[in-house]
Amino acid sequence: MRLKDQAGWNQVNRDWQRLFDLQPDGCFVAEFDGRPVGTVVTCRFEQVAWVAMMLVDEAYRGQGIGRKLMTRAIEELDRHEIRSIRLDATPFGQPLYESLGFAPESTLIRFAGILSPVVENEAIPAWNQPGREHELLALDREVTGTDRGALIARLFAEHGESLRVVETDQGVKGFLMSRPGSNSRQIGPCIADETAGRRLLADAGRRYAGEPVVIDIPSSHDQAIEIVEALGLKPLRQLLRMGRGPRVIEDLSRLWASAGPEKG
Repeated sequence: MRLKDQAGWNQVNRDWQRLFDLQPDGCFVAEFDGRPVGTVVTCRFEQVAWVAMMLVDEAYRGQGIGRKLMTRAIEELDRHEIRSIRLDATPFGQPLYESLGFAPESTLIRFAGILSPVVENEAIPAWNQPGREHELLALDREVTGTDRGALIARLFAEHGESLRVVETDQGVKGFLMSRPGSNSRQIGPCIADETAGRRLLADAGRRYAGEPVVIDIPSSHDQAIEIVEALGLKPLRQLLRMGRGPRVIEDLSRLWASAGPEKG
């Protein structure tokens, strides 16, 4: 948390613990004279892996610690024969990742601010359908090209009160979750078709009006950007989604909000 706070990131203790629990053999810490000075975590989703929380103490930067951490993480993933390794890079980390074989895939824009009060719209009720979670996991897998079942199920367990689902006679068309952060509420993931996505973001705007929030949206998703800007959010920074190995095919038109840079 000291390194996270130093970087100005939004994670809380529970976010760290989730990552440790999901992949206890994939998390690494760098030490210098017995002092923790860097971290990196990985999570394996069958043949796809995610790398996150790459942090180096600012007092120890420029000494190759970040490269050593990333090399160690990649070696571990290669040992498990992971085909595709992915991450969301800040501009600061991009040169390191490129030197290790990561290539740009897409861009996300982080929008931030206090949600403006909105005209009352139809509320989406909390979803309470035990035994149907597999339908949400199947939709997430279809859109992201990754079996993130363990992650999404964990988010359901921790933040089920935030879950909203849009469904029709043809089944589940979209879902949205959120979670508290140290600075702002993180809205996402939001996986949905066009109609469901609009409803879910509007509902989130209604529920969290007056709160500081962040949301990470693909830069190509004009509809999602239009909605969050109407809710009073402004672009804060860009994240570059990068991959090493065969590219994972995502349906960015149905990715209205990422789960966050440490989760994809």
